Parts: sequence; structure tokens; C-alpha cells
Amino acid sequence: MTAAPITPDVTTVPRRLPESGPVNLVGLTREGLRQALLAIGTPEAQVRMRVGQIWQWIYHWGVRDFAAMTNLARDYRARLAEHFVIALPEVVARQVSADGTRKYLVRIAGGHEVETVYIPEEDRGTLCVSSQVGCTLTCSFCHTGTQKLVRNLTAGEIVGQVMLARDDLGEWPKPGVPKDETRLLSNIVLMGMGEPLYNFEAVRDAMRIVMDGEGIALSRRRITLSTSGVVPEIARCATEIGCLLAVSFHATTDAVRDRLVPINRRWNIATLLNALRDYPRLSNSERITFEYVMLKGVNDSDEDARRLVQLIAGIPAKINLIPFNPWPGAPYERSDWERIEAFADIVHKAGYASPIRTPRGEDIMAACGQLRSATERARKSRAEIAAEAGLG
Repeated sequence: MTAAPITPDVTTVPRRLPESGPVNLVGLTREGLRQALLAIGTPEAQVRMRVGQIWQWIYHWGVRDFAAMTNLARDYRARLAEHFVIALPEVVARQVSADGTRKYLVRIAGGHEVETVYIPEEDRGTLCVSSQVGCTLTCSFCHTGTQKLVRNLTAGEIVGQVMLARDDLGEWPKPGVPKDETRLLSNIVLMGMGEPLYNFEAVRDAMRIVMDGEGIALSRRRITLSTSGVVPEIARCATEIGCLLAVSFHATTDAVRDRLVPINRRWNIATLLNALRDYPRLSNSERITFEYVMLKGVNDSDEDARRLVQLIAGIPAKINLIPFNPWPGAPYERSDWERIEAFADIVHKAGYASPIRTPRGEDIMAACGQLRSATERARKSRAEIAAEAGLG
């Protein structure tokens, strides 16, 4: 399967998302779709079959036109078109990095924008999906955190990001063409804009759609949700989604984590770790990923590395070390490479995998912690950002 041609420029792809009128079927759960079909007069005896047929057209074949759903009667297709649409968010701009990373600026209902990033690798392709416009967490090292929360995304706007990326990659199967098991979009990480566990129901429904075997059909082992530590929702994530979990940890003392990840003032390190200890059992996951951004002179000492392995003792885990990705006005610097390697060596010798994440898409501001919608960027000076981070 071949991808759409990569262009080095920014392209505009027009697409409209209705804000009123017909109901958008994208994002409805199977039960939601069932209720919608019953509401337009679909006989009870037929509705289960119709749900399955329409579900496959939308999520397996990627069809957006009811007229193309050829296993449905013509008059029924016309009725569907009268009451429903199959609409995705609008791709306002598409940028391609020198390393092949693709960043999409996506416009949703109300004119708000989020960013979605596709990262190609030799053995997989990972899509980084946003769940909110802006963020409430104000993590001081994260560019997204400098943009205030505007609203939660709907399930349709979340799964729509997956679908528009598959459009761009040319990855929908074609009737009559031999099935190709190669996946250009093989993994999803909920690590874009927003805190997924503060938009739990929409994220859950969107991921259930993505995991459904008659549609996009990604395994829950191919989906990773990243949280800064919303403790009350962690057990729900395990039982209601069952995906892999990553935790934005970033510090080994409450004093430092309070500054880097302010949600720590509500649920501190000890409380968070207590909630995490049950996650592998509840979700049937092998391990939890601890994300740790490397900030020069802030959290990168040998003492921090030793404290980290002591804190997570007994939790099946790996530690992702993330070299800080700078952004205009950032109050931090990336740790020196020798310091990152020394930190990784201590963690590795303690028995934990400690990969150092290779920054991707930095030239188009698509790397971890750099996402931010273009039209809602706060006009903040370096001094203002540093003051908020407690560095002033």
C-alpha cells in the first residue's frame, strides 16, 4: 500500500463540518447509531443488520457518501442522506517535516483548531491525537500548556483525526483489491493537545470505535493514553478502555513536580503511584510507561535517576526519556546529551528499559510538548512564561 505523495509545503484541504442540521454519524457508538437509525424509522428487526452495514462502510471502507453503500436499498440510502452526514474535521494545513513527520492543523466545530501529528517509523506509524482544544494543566515545560482550555473534543472529532490521517495516507482498503495487512497508521497515542482523562467519555467512545474489529480494528495494545495523573479516572481507563497507559511523570520530588506538573498539588507522587500499581492487572497490560522530559539542571541529576527507580519499584514499567523540545519563550533548556545518557544508564542498570526518545518533527513544531493551535496562541513574553513556571 502506497501513501499519498509527501510535499514539503503547507497545503490547504477544504472540507466542511456542519454545525447544525443533519446528524453526523462519525463518533456515534454502535448503540448511538442504533438509536439514530430507529429514530428515522428503521424497523427494529432490521436495525442490527443496518448498524453493521453502515459501520463497515464508514470505518472499514472509509466511505462518506451514502449513495456508495451499495448493499443498502436505494430508498433507504436516500433516507440516510436526508437525515445524516458522514463528516470529518477540516484539515486547514498540512506540514511535512524533513524526517517525514506530518502535522495537520485541524479545524473543528466553532472554528477552533487542534493539531494532529503522524510519525512514520520503519516498523510502524504512530498518530498523536488531541483530545481538547488547549489544556487546563499548565505544565510549565509544555507549549500546549500555555494555551488555556477552550473546550473538549467530541468523540467524532477525536476519531475524525484518525480518519483524516488515513485519508492522507491512502490507507482505506478498496473493494476488489487484495487485502494488504501493512499498516501505515498502526499505533495511536493520546498525547496531543489536552488531558485525555479530563475528557474521559469522549475519549473512551472514540477509542472503542477505533478498536472495533469491523472497522479501523486497531488492537488496544496499539493505543497508548498519556495522562498527567488524573487519579480518579485511572481505574476507569483500565476497565473501560483497557489501552496501554503512559504517565507524564517528569520529577522525583513533589517540590519539583508541583512546579513542572501542577496537577501534582492535587494528587501528589505517592497518591499517583498508588493508583498506578493496580493498572497492569486491571487492564491486562504488561507495563506502564513513565515519561520523563529531560530539563537541564532541573530534574536530570544522578540523584533524580536513583530516586526515580526507587519510587517505581514494584510497578512493571519502562522509562521514556524525552529530550526537552524547545519552543519560543520556553523557560527551560534541554539536558546535555551526556547527562541524558548517564541518567539512562542508572535507570537501565536498575532493571528498567530506558529508551531515549528521538525528537521528531522539531522543524515544524510537531515534537512532543510543542503542539499548539495557530490561531489561539497566547502572546506571552519569555518573562511571563518563566514567572508562571516559578523561575522568575
